[in-house]
Amino acid sequence: MQDRTSDPLIDVSQLAVGMFIHLDLGWMSHPFPLSSFKIASSDQLLILRRLGLTQVRWSPAKSDLAEPVDAVALQAVAPATPETSAAAATDEPTPEVLAREAHRHALAAQRQALRLCEAQYGEAADGFRIVVDLVRGDPHQARAQAESLTAALLDKMLVEGDLNMRLLNEAAGDRSTAHALNVCIIALLLGRAFGLGREEMMDLGVGSLLHDVGKLEIAARLRHRDESFTAAETQAYQQHVAKGVAIAQAMGLAPAPLLIIAQHHEHADGSGFPQRINMDRMSTGARIVALVNRFDGLCNPLISSKAMTPHEALSLMFAQGRNRFDATMLNAFIRMMGVYPPGSTVQLTDDRYALVVSVNSARPLKPRVMVHDPRVAKEEALILNLEEMPDLGIRRSLKPQFLPRASLDYLSPRARIAYFFDSVSTGPGELAA
Repeated sequence: MQDRTSDPLIDVSQLAVGMFIHLDLGWMSHPFPLSSFKIASSDQLLILRRLGLTQVRWSPAKSDLAEPVDAVALQAVAPATPETSAAAATDEPTPEVLAREAHRHALAAQRQALRLCEAQYGEAADGFRIVVDLVRGDPHQARAQAESLTAALLDKMLVEGDLNMRLLNEAAGDRSTAHALNVCIIALLLGRAFGLGREEMMDLGVGSLLHDVGKLEIAARLRHRDESFTAAETQAYQQHVAKGVAIAQAMGLAPAPLLIIAQHHEHADGSGFPQRINMDRMSTGARIVALVNRFDGLCNPLISSKAMTPHEALSLMFAQGRNRFDATMLNAFIRMMGVYPPGSTVQLTDDRYALVVSVNSARPLKPRVMVHDPRVAKEEALILNLEEMPDLGIRRSLKPQFLPRASLDYLSPRARIAYFFDSVSTGPGELAA
């Protein structure tokens, strides 16, 4: 990690638009997307002054402050010369130059949006690992940390307008952290789609983050259900639910998140465990988490060769699992994820192959995709917004191994699916019609 202790300190009263600053508070203690960023507006300056800080660190080399007035004035009054006049006459950009410039700006915006999502995801993963580290030694502090992390996610999520669900390049380093975050983020997005209030969303977030906390108390080899388990091993695996409830009680969790932990393996038809209750006795939060937990388990199993594409996972849940889930909730989940969720590999109606990278639930059949185009270098590939391309759509979804080799290498489907979210209004640079 970069050492920022050498960056100079500056009084908050002296901050200005264009300064690149570092907040040592951490992501969950302030309303900004990242802890290190360039001040972009007077509104951000006002928020910074209300945080109660006296000084912050800033990076002059990364800052973009206005030029000194005298330099600007000298440039303004500099007389035109024959050379500068001739340059001005020949500087009219050609359509090709304009197209390249537009592509460059869109690509930069696209990369910045992805970096932002991945940085937020990384900070959330760090926050979750702190929760896990505190569970045994200081359970009440672990609860406070889980609540702070959930509140930070909601501050970014409960905003006006639509959200995109984004596919990330990398998941959190360990499987348990990635699974907890995936379940939490998707469950909160589904809760948002259902119009849950902030208090209900807080309960849903804390419960989904901690739904598998009981696995800390069982042997590592039994934490992920396997078809080869003996009856005794299956029973030991299922004990993580009861152990999770005991841990949650020690943490002082509220009844709603505790119910999520207790019921996240129950089924609508009563075929789940440990209590074999049906949908009528499951809480709303538990029904959401049971659904999302199953989806992530299909996409990110312990053995990667058994992984389903997100499209396959949704299809299986709809075809075979309708009795296992609340039908209304399952239908809403499919609408939210899109018919082709992020991470799905697809063939377009013009026969090109593509990777779905984000979806807006308001337009599930028209996601954003990265297309294999041999004329464009992989690192220069732009995202196509199919919503704005009426003559282009998706013909079919297919497993990555059925892609042509060149398309597989170009699109590089993720071995582990990880999701985050961003605002539609500030989405990635993309190529429209």
